[in-house]
Amino acid sequence: MIILAWILVAAPFALAVYAYALYPALLRLLALGRPAPAATSDPESWPFISITVPAYNEERAIRATIDNLLACDYPADRREIMVVSDASTDGTDAIVREYADRGVTLLRLPQRGGKTAAENAAGAAVRHDIVINTDASVRVKRDSLKPLVRMFADPTVGVASGRDVSVGDVSAESSAGESGYVGYEMELRALETRVGSIIGASGCFYAFRRSVYDTQFPDALSRDFASVLIAREQGYRSVSVDEAVCFVPRTVSLDAEFRRKIRTMARGLATLWYKRALLNPFRYGAFSFMLASHKLARWLVYAALPLAAVGLLLLASTGPLGAGILALSALGVVIGVLGMRWRGAPRVVRMAGFAFASALAGVIAWKDALARKRRPIWEPTRRPA
Repeated sequence: MIILAWILVAAPFALAVYAYALYPALLRLLALGRPAPAATSDPESWPFISITVPAYNEERAIRATIDNLLACDYPADRREIMVVSDASTDGTDAIVREYADRGVTLLRLPQRGGKTAAENAAGAAVRHDIVINTDASVRVKRDSLKPLVRMFADPTVGVASGRDVSVGDVSAESSAGESGYVGYEMELRALETRVGSIIGASGCFYAFRRSVYDTQFPDALSRDFASVLIAREQGYRSVSVDEAVCFVPRTVSLDAEFRRKIRTMARGLATLWYKRALLNPFRYGAFSFMLASHKLARWLVYAALPLAAVGLLLLASTGPLGAGILALSALGVVIGVLGMRWRGAPRVVRMAGFAFASALAGVIAWKDALARKRRPIWEPTRRPA
């Protein structure tokens, strides 16, 4: 029983060490001597692009979002901007219509269906072969469109993902841990690009060939993750573009970040199950290994946590050492809960709160995924300006 208890307790830690330390270290070894994709020179004529912005009740943000995209360095006669209103009930639609004479179109859905449903509708309406998707709550750096589009001069590239930069006043935000994680994730994608292909695109800012735009994609799944999987099915690779910067304001509430993590992970698990054939290494080779290492191994950490709790209880009954480990674990949970609820907590406590919220969100996401609880519609995460 003692051996079983130790195995249960060690499982999530072993998975975490592999997913967050050993896998990146292996990528660094594989990336040696493999430079990042070289940026090609500017084409004589930039290709036509369609920029889509799904939006639901973004009255506070949509004007600044449109102004930001119009100010980006890309020929105005070579791009269309389409705002897809997911049956907004505020002034979003009216604001978008003000820009009709500047190449901005409004596609209004008759009833709310969620972000993926809005993206499906956009896929049937866009006019050009390169599509860029971005969110109403983020800001694209002025010179970021061209680096993203340049990547499609390479016929092997099906998806190009921007580089998220988390911004905000860390001292005033309880979700400060989000910043470090975003930076870590972007570095990992840069390594995966050098090795072959990234495993998931940034939902805030990414581009893809229209041929990988499945307009019948299930509304409850995650398109940014699936776009890379669909591209691989079609023989394309996907890349992360460091020069294509997107500024993502951090959420001011850890509660909001907690809900976002549950939704994102549950949708990711459902998407991976939908495209589970990509985990077959005999057909997809190294991509399958990277997919299992980057996504599945991370998510299995949270699936193993309830079993680790059982292991702790078993250990506690075996003697003082097990009881002490259980007591320390309980103290960690108490500090984590405190970090989630105490907005003015010291930074170290807030970081513990972020870690605990992430772990709890992962467990709930697994529960929702196994129960086939789908989330096609949700309240968007409202981020500060």
